[in-house]
Amino acid sequence: MVQSAGVLAPGVRSRRARTARRRAPLWSDLTLLAVVGVVLVAALAAGGLTVYREFYSPSAFVTRYLTLLSEGRAADALRLPGVAIGHGDLDSSTFRSASDALLRQAALGSLTDVVVTDEHPQGESTAVTVQYKAGGHAGTSTFLIAREGWIGVAPSWRFAQSPLAVISLTVRGSDRFSVNGFELNRRQIAANGADSSARDAVPMLVFSPGLYSVSVKTSTATAPGLGVLADKPLADVPLDVQAKPTDGFVKVVQQRVNEFLDQCTTQTVLQPTGCPFGLTVSNRVTAGPVWSMVADPVVALEADADGWRIPPTSATAHVTLDVKSLYDGSVSHVDEDVPFQVDGTIRFLPDGSASISITSPEQSANPPGSEG
Repeated sequence: MVQSAGVLAPGVRSRRARTARRRAPLWSDLTLLAVVGVVLVAALAAGGLTVYREFYSPSAFVTRYLTLLSEGRAADALRLPGVAIGHGDLDSSTFRSASDALLRQAALGSLTDVVVTDEHPQGESTAVTVQYKAGGHAGTSTFLIAREGWIGVAPSWRFAQSPLAVISLTVRGSDRFSVNGFELNRRQIAANGADSSARDAVPMLVFSPGLYSVSVKTSTATAPGLGVLADKPLADVPLDVQAKPTDGFVKVVQQRVNEFLDQCTTQTVLQPTGCPFGLTVSNRVTAGPVWSMVADPVVALEADADGWRIPPTSATAHVTLDVKSLYDGSVSHVDEDVPFQVDGTIRFLPDGSASISITSPEQSANPPGSEG
């Protein structure tokens, strides 16, 4: 039988159909494998990007620093690369003389709700901006991060600019104060130590961001918490706290002044030595003088640059004496009040006591005793 050229024999058609059926699953499998490969590569890339962002990116480095601060791990935060003040950050003498007393857990405030809001290149560094709440107060800070090297295939980072800041603190009326509840003594942390003046601000390194509240609560002075937010790396933030004298301290000063004046009255001379009152007569004293206090001064305390001062206040002494006239020899009896003014200063000594100096327009003296 002769077959037409355009018509395939049944056997041939069957073989070709079987071959087509075998090729169809092969192409389907290859296509499926390609799709799966693309998905796996995309998943790996996405996963790698997520891991990078979470653990190895500049934002992750900053988040790690802030997490340590929020957990109170000041020592660990200080060990992160670039946190400690380096020579490149010491352009200001304030930083060179600053105390590190506040770089510890006891001085840290609360830090919560940390969120990275931006990350972008800035020169050779990366700027990372975060928002947070420090002591309940909302804040925003930006940190500069630079490449440190590699940990295997992952990059490592450091602060290109230290995140530490300085609070230049002046506390008037007390050498002792507390920062976030951590107690300090100005003479122990000031660069000049016991020779430092209360008028000079004491620079102290602090972590940024952070809210730092300064308060005074001693036997002599008190001041409610006054806070400052350190939210900018390497910033110098001034803080001036004025304490008020306690009622107990005013009472003690009043007692010391009264005792001093009472001792002045024991001197049987016209001008008691070192005392703010006296009497001048042109005749000869034949009996006395005998002094007594009629009205003690009412002591009040006002702050001044180095401690406290007693503003001018009135008092009255009384004197009795007999005088003989140099002209005719007659004797007269003097019995009169002698008004005078009292003011003074109170300075705190290195041992914690207070030195009280009573003055008048022409005289000065130290009352007996001092109060710590």
